[in-house]
Amino acid sequence: MAAKIAVICGSIRAGSFNARLAKLAAEDALAEGADVTLVDLADYDLPIYRHELEVDAFPEAALDLKRLFQAQDGFLFASPEYNGSVTPLLKNTLDWVSRPTEGESPIALSAYRGKVAAMMAASVSPFGGIRSIFHLRQILSTIQLLVLPEQVLVPFADRAFDGDQLQEELPRQLMTAMVKRLVKTAESLR
Repeated sequence: MAAKIAVICGSIRAGSFNARLAKLAAEDALAEGADVTLVDLADYDLPIYRHELEVDAFPEAALDLKRLFQAQDGFLFASPEYNGSVTPLLKNTLDWVSRPTEGESPIALSAYRGKVAAMMAASVSPFGGIRSIFHLRQILSTIQLLVLPEQVLVPFADRAFDGDQLQEELPRQLMTAMVKRLVKTAESLR
């Protein structure tokens, strides 16, 4: 049975460099034999997390997304950098999916615990989104994901792509190797 990998972009902006990166990584994961779900966060209308909403009316979109995450063996995140950190969209998504449902313990983290994650970022800056990745690594580790040490950064993303194709050879090679390790690690953790 193939490893199930969800590829998630932290941006829903039209023409997002990170969405392009996510699509390429999804293709690499498919080539490695993974069962890939390319998650479009625009399909999930999540309110900003508030405890009152969790208690009174847990959003159906959050439940759907949590079920999707629970069915995965691993995750690949493409995270733009907003003011030196992850996007509010991605952080809100991770928060909602982390919340206990259906009698779970508050520390269950059933969508994440025991699974593996990899990270990448594309940015028009010369740093390639490293500050976003730094914060994302901390968040993912806190919610009990095993985060691969590899990461892929694409600096000067406005010049790194030709259409949907990544022209820069080094990040492309690093991404292919990281995705291969992600799939193999997800298979071994199942």
